[in-house]
Amino acid sequence: MSINLNEMPKLGFGLMRLPQKDDAIDMAQVCRMVDAYMAAGLNYFDTAYVYHKGKSESAAGEALVKRYPRDSFYLATKLPAWEMHCAEDRDRIFNEQLARACTDYFDFYLLHSVEDGSNAETYDKYDCFNWGMQKKAEGKIRHFGFSFHGSPELLERLLDQHPEVEFVQIQLNYADWTNPVVQSGRLYEILHARNIPMVIMEPVKGGILVSLTPELEAKFKAVRPESSIASWALRFVASLPGVMTILSGMSSEEQMADNLHTFTHFEPLTEKERETIDEVRAIMLNVPQIGCTACRYCTDGCPMGIAIPDVFKAVNTMKLYNETFRPKNFYKGLVSSGKSGAASACIQCGQCESVCPQHLPIIQLLQEASGMLD
Repeated sequence: MSINLNEMPKLGFGLMRLPQKDDAIDMAQVCRMVDAYMAAGLNYFDTAYVYHKGKSESAAGEALVKRYPRDSFYLATKLPAWEMHCAEDRDRIFNEQLARACTDYFDFYLLHSVEDGSNAETYDKYDCFNWGMQKKAEGKIRHFGFSFHGSPELLERLLDQHPEVEFVQIQLNYADWTNPVVQSGRLYEILHARNIPMVIMEPVKGGILVSLTPELEAKFKAVRPESSIASWALRFVASLPGVMTILSGMSSEEQMADNLHTFTHFEPLTEKERETIDEVRAIMLNVPQIGCTACRYCTDGCPMGIAIPDVFKAVNTMKLYNETFRPKNFYKGLVSSGKSGAASACIQCGQCESVCPQHLPIIQLLQEASGMLD
């Protein structure tokens, strides 16, 4: 069954960074956000087995599946390679996902974070592509694809080997378009040339493209003073042909309102606006930052409890804004409250690096962070 790009919502609701209250998902706020999103005529929800430490799929069940007709929305989730240790784990995880989400099927189902090395090898080892097509034949999956964090060479090989794949989810934003590690632009070109629909993740690069320096924000405001900084990043992606849906991991009703305004009054980028983004990108790339998107895959297995994305956030803030007081206070608060181990506590076990979609040298970066923050 082919996907009609014209019928898919351009803005997808990513359930990866849901609002929190008392260290739990704020379900009342999530329900209000779901209602606002659905009321705007949008209906693509993206979750995963591991999001919110396993609570995201259940949140989708409570806030969405139990409150709206099942045929009124699309629900996507993912099979994680790192949670599988035998072939039987495929069905165990899948059945658990159905139960969590209170549903009989998933509209879109993905192999999670396919990349060079262990993840790709695990999906091959347990024959997950054929397994996914079997689930589709059973009516348990409507569309089958994968999310991707690997090299262009691996992407082309997988697409050659698996023509049954209907869509691919990739990280893409204007900052990563020429990133030599992420290679957003090259991945986009490969998929677009093959007419494979794309779901886009990290359009604002984990929030990095929302919190710019005053100098860079001023460049955007000079061209569109009424538009939010986030809207520039979203419009960059939405203006590309072949994009099916753009995921935004919205954490508040304010973010939801801003994104709904961007897409319900959508305007493709003008040539002048493209030039402005090119100018901003060039300046950004001259300021070295840690390219962490705060996916938090690294934190669950850290034996020292280091909140690695938050540590890197403090470091990037120091670099971007050339200040130390606020980021150091932020970091000290994390450590003193017990929300994070100190960067210096890293025992260099490598668990974090083995699951990082951005392939960051986390051990080395934590050593540098410790020198700046401890």
